[in-house]
Amino acid sequence: MENKSDIKALVQLCDDPDENIYNQIKHELISYGKDAIPFLEESWIHNDYDLLFQSRIEKLIPEIQYNSIKNDLKTWINKPNKSLLEGALLIASYQYPNINKEKIRSEIKYIRDSIWLELNDRQTAFEKVTIFNKIFYGQHKFIGDKKNYNSPMNSYLNTVIETRKGNPLSLSILYSLIAQSLKMPIFGVNLPNHFILTYIDENKINNLIKKNNNHGTLFYINAFSKGTIFEEMEIDSFLKKINLPYSREYYEPCSNSTIIYRMLSNLINSHKKNNQKKRVRDLTELKNLFNRII
Repeated sequence: MENKSDIKALVQLCDDPDENIYNQIKHELISYGKDAIPFLEESWIHNDYDLLFQSRIEKLIPEIQYNSIKNDLKTWINKPNKSLLEGALLIASYQYPNINKEKIRSEIKYIRDSIWLELNDRQTAFEKVTIFNKIFYGQHKFIGDKKNYNSPMNSYLNTVIETRKGNPLSLSILYSLIAQSLKMPIFGVNLPNHFILTYIDENKINNLIKKNNNHGTLFYINAFSKGTIFEEMEIDSFLKKINLPYSREYYEPCSNSTIIYRMLSNLINSHKKNNQKKRVRDLTELKNLFNRII
């Protein structure tokens, strides 16, 4: 790293008693982003500095991590083709800055491959989803966490994979990521109060059995309820129950930006319930990055 000596020199100056000088040093270290963190951590562990130095380092590391996530999320938002997995891992890195992304990708592939072994081209969409559900919920034991529904852990993809528990959104994200990698056209639907999935009618099969298939779907899937399959009339009933008028967005796939935006909204609500004001402020700031596109 060509800036190694510069970063080391700045870290050594973090014990300067002059607050104005320290703020200049802090600004420069933040500009180096994640590259500065190993030097800060090493210095905090191995060097015998005073409490002022230790206190500054303890505050500076999470600030650099947060700024790095914020910049990465801005970059993700501006991409023409946004990876849902990349977006979900970015949000997870807010809570878990040392997240092992390759391990998560490897675990997702392992689940995907176990489902792939039982699929073939002769199966119907319904049969494929039935097999998917049997392995995803049965063999791998994923479940909707009804007991701790509002826990932040149910929103972070790494903890969902680790605990095998999640909320409707996180389970839908994982379900759709795996399904799409298996060429099953399953996408998220931003239904109010309950995120769901839809299996797209790519071959227009429903046109043969329904007079009007206005939304281009075969059926819907409730990932929170072990992959239960249902029809759009149940969405009609649900909207009536909560007094919401018809809108196409409640029946059709939403964008990956919308999904990550909703993930941030869920996390903000979770942390509000736990009175974690700093996390609420941080996550709200991340959510506001989407204002121009949502």
